[in-house]
Amino acid sequence: VQIVESGGGLVQPGGSLRLSCAVSGSGFTFARSWMNWVRQAPGKEMEYVAGIALHSEHFKYADSVKGRFTISRDNAKNILYLQMDDLKPDDTGLYFCATPGSSFRIGDYSFGHRGQGTQVTVSS
Repeated sequence: VQIVESGGGLVQPGGSLRLSCAVSGSGFTFARSWMNWVRQAPGKEMEYVAGIALHSEHFKYADSVKGRFTISRDNAKNILYLQMDDLKPDDTGLYFCATPGSSFRIGDYSFGHRGQGTQVTVSS
């Protein structure tokens, strides 16, 4: 499985960014999988951000991003998105797209593949 995240950058507090995650490769069917975004701030443990069900019928968000971030997906293109609005300095970190699996855990959640991440920096 190949995962490539993009769309990160430097933004001022209150600004917006839209992250994208392109998923490809054999052995994994994007349209049949719950997909997730996770992030890691400098010096901190990885944190769950958001998740979306196969056909966008269910969503899950960390309390810290509810009302500001929106996860979405395009199953025809195998792309996962994260629209981030009203960004705060605490949102700074490396953002990863992650598939379900058993390679790494964040609390009660278990994940398989992830990409190299895309850096988001929120600063004035």
